[in-house]
Amino acid sequence: MDGPAAPGLTEEIAQEAVGLLGGGRQVEPFSARHPGFGLAEAYRVTARVRALREAAGERPVGRKIGFTNRTIWDEYGVHAPIWGPVYDRTLFELAEAGESFPLAGFAEPRIEPEIVLGIGRAPEPGMDEAALLDCLDWVAHGFEIVQSVFPGWRFTPADTVAAFGLHGALLVGPRQALDEERAGWLASLADFGIELSCDGALADRGHASNVLDGPLSALRHLVGLLADDPDNPPLAAGELVTTGTLTRAFPIAPGQHWETRLSGIGLEGISIRFA
Repeated sequence: MDGPAAPGLTEEIAQEAVGLLGGGRQVEPFSARHPGFGLAEAYRVTARVRALREAAGERPVGRKIGFTNRTIWDEYGVHAPIWGPVYDRTLFELAEAGESFPLAGFAEPRIEPEIVLGIGRAPEPGMDEAALLDCLDWVAHGFEIVQSVFPGWRFTPADTVAAFGLHGALLVGPRQALDEERAGWLASLADFGIELSCDGALADRGHASNVLDGPLSALRHLVGLLADDPDNPPLAAGELVTTGTLTRAFPIAPGQHWETRLSGIGLEGISIRFA
């Protein structure tokens, strides 16, 4: 349960968070400086940050879901999913990213291989996975670059929400349009495997079920969270949703080359080199 919000706290934290964008700077967690700072207040900060970023010319294009992978909950001390916005300035098509993607401006960046979903019509609370699949126009594989503006990746769930859901950038691979083979996608999205490698060496293996039993299950959870959120809008047609890391999240550095191999799903592996 959140403690009572201090007057002006939403604005104070939102302004501080926006001031951290792109600088690679880190600060003491908000929760350490504001006792009682909890999730309800953090999502109010999210809404205010969105307004500030829109005023600066950015456009929200979707959402990222964080901490859907239950195998990493103990590592971060977070035991339930959170979400944050994706903006046009943080979204990149992998094919257009060039020979390498720069890491300058990110704070302790890490890489997460994910499944990205393209929303064709607005999903509704209570929909099952099959109904949610019918709301999609496309599916893709991508890398999310996450970051922590808090030193050592130490934070509370509320801190992560207020700090953009830890979102830094989203690199989206080829988008596969969904057609009459939706039954096949329903099965494969719940039961596929992935290998993540760095410079040719296997870093980790993952499975669809790591992500709240599959990307569509993660989407279902997000739709439910937003239905109970009085400050942020529900998902709309045209948005994308990246559904959380399928493996552990790994620190990244300039010069590294990361790639994936997928099995059991109609998506190719992807790769990226960092500068």
